[in-house]
Amino acid sequence: MPSKLTKPPSTAEAADLYFSLFLEIGIIAQLSGNRFQRVMPFGLTMAQFSLLNHCVRLGDGWTPMRLAAAFQVTKGTMTNTLQKLEAKGFIRVDPDATDARSKRIFLTPSGRSAREAALKALEPELAQLPAAFPPALAAEILPTLERLRIWLDTNR
Repeated sequence: MPSKLTKPPSTAEAADLYFSLFLEIGIIAQLSGNRFQRVMPFGLTMAQFSLLNHCVRLGDGWTPMRLAAAFQVTKGTMTNTLQKLEAKGFIRVDPDATDARSKRIFLTPSGRSAREAALKALEPELAQLPAAFPPALAAEILPTLERLRIWLDTNR
């Protein structure tokens, strides 16, 4: 889609533009999260799936505090999510080898399998997209969204 901007926007116009951008991203996140939540196996919540996915993508062995910071949630919220995943057998919580006051979080083989089962459960939802949202368009906008995510992550 061609840009509607013909000249640099004023500060107020730029603020309106970015507000609209983040509003759309927020609505998309809510709608997609609700769709995904409906098909999650094992009673997984999106928060629990996101944590399993995070550990597969970036490695495990993180502390609860570091995970809370990465997900931008309170330590209490992260502790609750971790307790539920541990009760399901999807993670194990080990003492930190260098700091007895701290813990480290590790995925279990069941946790990795649960993440894979969740991805498999998402396939029918994702298979509906190409008819209305062509893969070429997704491939075109993905680098821009990644650039925005990286900037936001770096500038927390």
